Amino acid sequence: MAQSKQIRGTVEDVDQIAMLASPTRMEIVMTLEALASPTTVAELAAEMGRPADGLYYHLRALVSSGLLEEHTEAGDQRFQSTTPRGQRVRLRYKLGESGNAKAVRRVAAGMLRMAERDFIRASNQHDTIVEGPRRELWVARLKGWVSATDVAEINRLLVSLAKILDRPRPARARKLIALTWLLAPLDVKPAKRSARAPKAN
Repeated sequence: MAQSKQIRGTVEDVDQIAMLASPTRMEIVMTLEALASPTTVAELAAEMGRPADGLYYHLRALVSSGLLEEHTEAGDQRFQSTTPRGQRVRLRYKLGESGNAKAVRRVAAGMLRMAERDFIRASNQHDTIVEGPRRELWVARLKGWVSATDVAEINRLLVSLAKILDRPRPARARKLIALTWLLAPLDVKPAKRSARAPKAN
């Protein structure tokens, strides 16, 4: 029997967003979305490279929040995302100091911690490709002046990247990668300078 409260489109509920502030829970949801089928805890643990015992608590919490659903098939517990097949959880941002905004910030911080962990792990692997057209490890921070048209083009390119990573898992084994980005406008108010007393002659 499945416990289901399907999520369609974006998530704006504060409790659901806060649930994803845990990098482990975010990774569980992302992995199940990528697998796109009911998955046992053992299978999920193997995909994530984590012990199965450490996932049960998080899975229960995610089911209770409505972000995952649980099935029992032939005595096996199986879990899957409640987002429609082929879609990913998306967060709706409400700016300011609302509970939603604070929860989204915690999710963002968790994602950046995951990215740091991914980078460190990959940089310790001697077979990681770091140059050329098949480069798979890259960290950068870019800053520049853009027009509204430029911002639209940046968003179009990011959506194209997301579509590549949203593809169903291929039958032939391929490398699993993670791509994390942060797009944010910057405050460019000039710094205030303290008034200097004129020099004495």
